[in-house]
Amino acid sequence: MAELVGIAESIAREAGALLREFYHRGVAAEYKGDVDLVTEADRASEALIVARLSEALPDHGIYGEEGTRQALESEFRWYIDPLDGTTNFAHGFPAFCVILGCERRAPGLAAGEDGEMVAGVIYDPLRDEMFSTERGGGAKLNGKPIHASRTKTLQESLVATGFPSHKRHRSPNVHFYQEFTLRSHGVRRAGSAGLDLAYVACGRLEGFWEFKLNPWDTSAGYLMVEEAGGKITHFDGGKFTLDSREVLATNGLIHAEMQHLFEDLFAGKNIEPIPTPAEFAARRMDETTDK
Repeated sequence: MAELVGIAESIAREAGALLREFYHRGVAAEYKGDVDLVTEADRASEALIVARLSEALPDHGIYGEEGTRQALESEFRWYIDPLDGTTNFAHGFPAFCVILGCERRAPGLAAGEDGEMVAGVIYDPLRDEMFSTERGGGAKLNGKPIHASRTKTLQESLVATGFPSHKRHRSPNVHFYQEFTLRSHGVRRAGSAGLDLAYVACGRLEGFWEFKLNPWDTSAGYLMVEEAGGKITHFDGGKFTLDSREVLATNGLIHAEMQHLFEDLFAGKNIEPIPTPAEFAARRMDETTDK
């Protein structure tokens, strides 16, 4: 699968260069839903990736975030996110990437079943960081092997999450955010699931969780985390699948601890109440008095 990785790296670099040009000159954003942004850069990047993949691998299928659905019955299928972190990109916040993940689908596999992820790349064009992986070949950053961190406890860990853009008022993640903040070394919210998964793979983060991601968000990172020695599942420890609406990825060593915390939170156990405005005011007064 090394050949597939090489092709994907070349295409991701070309798409990344295109995104850099758009980023530095600025682009107008529009909405493709109530709150989901899309830009000219998203569409241009997907068009470039689709064209290059079609030229290099004409018998492969393509499933893209911006609407490409091409030859999905093929043995090999690419999931592409031409610009992961569009909201960041549109606001000039420097955290976004290009994602290409390749799945091999056995003959006769049902439409709703997963094949086997075999290759993937996540490219950060502003830092020129190319994360790559192939099944059985480990994971790399700019050609050098990477491995998940060896931190053993959540208390010592830096973790990350994300928040859905759609129906955010219904998401319970703000409560999970608080609980993990209280129990970890810190929680980061960078706005790019692709980069978050790559950072778990290379040891910059010990864990990452999020609701409501799509196959193009996780395809490359799924394999990358596993090949780097980490673990990725549902919140309850069940097998991760590309259509999973919840993602828990860790270095493997803190996975059980994070999983147990999710079990408690979903059961309503050991939850620290979020202070009311009145309680905040009272604490502020107490701190002022103590000084």
